[in-house]
Amino acid sequence: MIAVVVLIAAVGVISFVALVWATQRDLLYFPERGAVPPAASALPGASDVELLTEDGVRLGAWLVPPSTPASGVTVLVCNGNGGDRSLRAGLARGLASAGHRVLLFDYRGYGGNAGTPTETGLRADARAALAYLRSRPDIDAARIVYFGESLGAAVAAQLAAERPPLALVLRSPFTTLADVGRIHYPYLPVIDPLLMDRYRTVDALAEVSAPVLVVAGDRDRVVPIELSRKLYAAARDPKRLVVVGGADHNDAPLAEGASLVGELTGFVDDALRGRFLPASR
Repeated sequence: MIAVVVLIAAVGVISFVALVWATQRDLLYFPERGAVPPAASALPGASDVELLTEDGVRLGAWLVPPSTPASGVTVLVCNGNGGDRSLRAGLARGLASAGHRVLLFDYRGYGGNAGTPTETGLRADARAALAYLRSRPDIDAARIVYFGESLGAAVAAQLAAERPPLALVLRSPFTTLADVGRIHYPYLPVIDPLLMDRYRTVDALAEVSAPVLVVAGDRDRVVPIELSRKLYAAARDPKRLVVVGGADHNDAPLAEGASLVGELTGFVDDALRGRFLPASR
């Protein structure tokens, strides 16, 4: 009788683990799959552009011009795991008002794009975004900054490890996806070998030579600030940590506020001028 109970329990555990493994991407990616409105309807002066990935996926994107005297800097934005590029219009507006050109794009499976999101796919999508910017004669390839939001920070860090930017800005970044998973799903067997997509930002960051700015909210309930601090500690110098007081993961001051834009602009200016303040706060 005991053997039967043990067998039933073992089958139940195995079935549960198999179910979690098969559906894990549904717990990770939350795309807005519908078509995105025209760029100019959200950001006057912005243009709709198309990116082509190395595996043949076409991606929609918005190219947003600076709305004040141009800095010559272009910010490539890697979104987080939810919504689409239209939700980052406020961020693009703030960056444009600081004199920066901005590229907002959607990953495969997001914003009306074909395909299914995966870690390998999102990396290819970011490379396509960079290739597009580098193909334009009006964009200085030496003045491209990568901005990654949450899961997009892992995408941006990997891109920076492969193709160094002027600077790398990571907003609400985590160390590894497994670390985040253990916080949000403590009842699940969240370990690297069981993950289809691992997003080990800390490993990518070890290969990044560009200056790194980490921006985190001290009330973040999605990516606790302890993970962002741990990632910051692993980054090479020059680096800077900015903590936005009272900010949760998607609060405006952290996602698109004047403080975020100001810190990014100041950091990029330091990168251009080759000067960095050593202190973090």
